[in-house]
Amino acid sequence: MSSKSVFSNISSSFSLIYKALKGEQLDYTQGSLRKAIIMLAIPMIIEMGMESIFAVVDLFFVSKLGKHAISTVGLTESVLTLIYSIAVGMSMGATAVVARRVGEKNLQGANVAAMQSIWLSLGIAIIAAAAGSYFAEHILELMGAEEETIAEGTSYAQIMFASTPFVILLFLINGIFRGAGDASLAMKSLTLANICNIVLCPIMINKFGLTGAALATTMGRGIGVAYQLFYLFNGKGLIKLGVQSLKSDWIVIKSIAAIAWPATLQFIIGSCSWIFLAKLVAETGHSPASAGYQTALRVIVFFILPAWGISNAAATLVGQNLGAKEVKRAEQAVLTTAKYNAIFMGVVTLFLFFGSDFIVSLFTNQPEIKVFAVDALRIISAGYIFYGIGMVMINAFNGAGDTRTPTLINVFGFWVFQIPMAYILAKQFSMGPLGVFISIPIAETAITIASFILFKKGRWKTVKV
Repeated sequence: MSSKSVFSNISSSFSLIYKALKGEQLDYTQGSLRKAIIMLAIPMIIEMGMESIFAVVDLFFVSKLGKHAISTVGLTESVLTLIYSIAVGMSMGATAVVARRVGEKNLQGANVAAMQSIWLSLGIAIIAAAAGSYFAEHILELMGAEEETIAEGTSYAQIMFASTPFVILLFLINGIFRGAGDASLAMKSLTLANICNIVLCPIMINKFGLTGAALATTMGRGIGVAYQLFYLFNGKGLIKLGVQSLKSDWIVIKSIAAIAWPATLQFIIGSCSWIFLAKLVAETGHSPASAGYQTALRVIVFFILPAWGISNAAATLVGQNLGAKEVKRAEQAVLTTAKYNAIFMGVVTLFLFFGSDFIVSLFTNQPEIKVFAVDALRIISAGYIFYGIGMVMINAFNGAGDTRTPTLINVFGFWVFQIPMAYILAKQFSMGPLGVFISIPIAETAITIASFILFKKGRWKTVKV
């Protein structure tokens, strides 16, 4: 290949990345699938990274306030996982319906779906916010918080629970943007929210202590939501809302809810499984194993986020192409996205397997912790290629509006297969944490195989939304 040709390819790649970040409009129901996947995946990868920064930023600044402040943030975030589950479920429902309408070239229908998903989410969010803020003290008590932690952290928890509408709307509206193919707007809204949080957190903590951290996070998310709403009502994207859009439509609301509730359950199932595995590691390997496992999970999540961003592209492509009656293209989009994700995860597998000692040493140099972290990284990464393919399949079902299939897959894959296997290997076979680590890639591989078989059966192609 000539140097001129190489330069041309590099220039073309940078041009495509620039267009993706800028948010250039593209018809995802025709043209190059490679270009479509890149245009969607790049901003989605960054969006996933932005989402993980909120808790990290809070913990970084709050850590200077003492153990009770740290405990408050950790316990509150644990309970907020339920709110995140609702938010992700609502987001998946919005993405599926909006993408289908956009694919049908029914932009008015997409506008209606967007507005109705907002009404539904607001209703749920207000109830959750009221209950959470009212019972904040009792929630911390139920989570096992010490008296000093409750006294110091109740106001923090109250504000965080009261901010539930911002949390849910931030997820939801980004789901609307993704469904419409405006992935860059989702990325920009979370980037703005994070920048505001990073700037406000030290200022507000210095003035109001732990309560200031909650205020900063709430304000950051609120600014992100304001940015989203501005673009929904005044932007130049595909989704344009106005006064005429505010009318409620119960038929559309029920349609979105039917997709959203299994998606919410889907996320809760996975979260509960990981919580049980963490508990099992702590029970059988005690604090060194638990610390090693949690260290490995930080690294794993860091590499999973880009893969999840890539797989999110499949949801948009499936929804829009099914709407356009381009069923074969929808299927090919999933297979192509899965191939790209498998290649990425294959490279990550090699990196983690051969570089695990170096990577873990960046987080800890304590030998008793390091040995467990290295084992966890090497063993869990053995299933990365399958995990990369599996998450694409799951998002393909969700994008088609078939959220029940992946929910059932998760029930059997995690609760019926992974958890019992981890328990038997760890306790009955006396393998301890090693047994837990082994159960993860085996279960993920089984989930991927089941997902692929059901994907090829094609029931998702006939789902009406």
